[in-house]
Amino acid sequence: MLGVFVGSAALIIILSAFNGLETLVISLSNTLNPDLRIEPVKGKTFDPNNSILLSFKKNSAIANYTEVLQEKALLRYDGQQFIGQIKGVSADFLKNKEIDSTLTQGLFLLEENGQNYAVIGSAVQYTLGVNINDHMRYLEIYSPNKRTSSGLSPSDEFVSRYLLPVGVFQSNQESDNDVIIPLNVARELLGESKNISTVEVILKNPEEAQKVKKDLQNKLGTSFIVKDRMQQNALLYKILNSEKWAVYLILTFVLLIATFNIVGSLTMLVIDKQKDIAVLNSLGADKTMIRQIFLFEGLMISFIGCVMGLLLGGIFCFLQIQYGFITMSQENMVVSAYPITLKPMDFILVFFTVFVISFIASLISSRLSVKKFEQLKQAL
Repeated sequence: MLGVFVGSAALIIILSAFNGLETLVISLSNTLNPDLRIEPVKGKTFDPNNSILLSFKKNSAIANYTEVLQEKALLRYDGQQFIGQIKGVSADFLKNKEIDSTLTQGLFLLEENGQNYAVIGSAVQYTLGVNINDHMRYLEIYSPNKRTSSGLSPSDEFVSRYLLPVGVFQSNQESDNDVIIPLNVARELLGESKNISTVEVILKNPEEAQKVKKDLQNKLGTSFIVKDRMQQNALLYKILNSEKWAVYLILTFVLLIATFNIVGSLTMLVIDKQKDIAVLNSLGADKTMIRQIFLFEGLMISFIGCVMGLLLGGIFCFLQIQYGFITMSQENMVVSAYPITLKPMDFILVFFTVFVISFIASLISSRLSVKKFEQLKQAL
């Protein structure tokens, strides 16, 4: 019982800890990611003046509808250069209340008094050594000129723009290579008069994302793909789930060893109760009843140990959530304590795992109780 108790408690605590880390990582990653993203199946750009998209833009469930034009570009600053990604966004992008939480320096400002500005990712700032407080040095952005096949000089092969960087944001490894600029500047750099790369949608109620996604995908057909947050971060979700299931399997093997101690305990009990088994048979108990006695005893041991373990693990996780007594290293500035997230499905999963293993172990032991049934009767 103690072995099952410790194994069950450890399993629910570890799974909840991984849930907490997953929630933390995804929350940091999803700060700049929309609830839904609309992309073309073929090609890099598409015409946003689609009747379905124009109608969808007026949907009452939408809080923010942003047109995005993005592409790789050469970035230069004070003699340093870096291949990053420019992300031109429409005015609605700044209506997202979450973007300010990603700022590490400066302001999230793209246009003011007719002047355009840039907000850069932390990776861009680190690589180029950008000082947003220096208003004398501009960020140079170069993109291949699509309208010129051969120029008289190398400068004719590129379209360039100079923007003052006024803010630095940090979200995830992919987004930190971005330079966010006004959509009209991106159009000038990339030579796109009307086409865009994606449409990013923020919903008033994120819980409706799947319903809205399904309806929109049916209307758009096969020419477009509508991605939710999980699809936008498919690799991240896959890695986090793989790590969680790997730890679950490892701890399940530990729990398997602990649970199979029941086999040894019940086997010793069968040896000790041989005469009692024969007496019960003489009183009318058949082989099935004898087996059920030992089977139910094994299940009862596992059930009590599992329930107590789940209860202790749940209390421990609740206290960690409330008080955060197990802290992370002082260098970690994101959270001070280990994050924990309790999920009912984890409790069901652990209970089902213990039940299956204990049932098999108890079944093996119960069969030993009637293995030499006839010899016991004769000896009595």
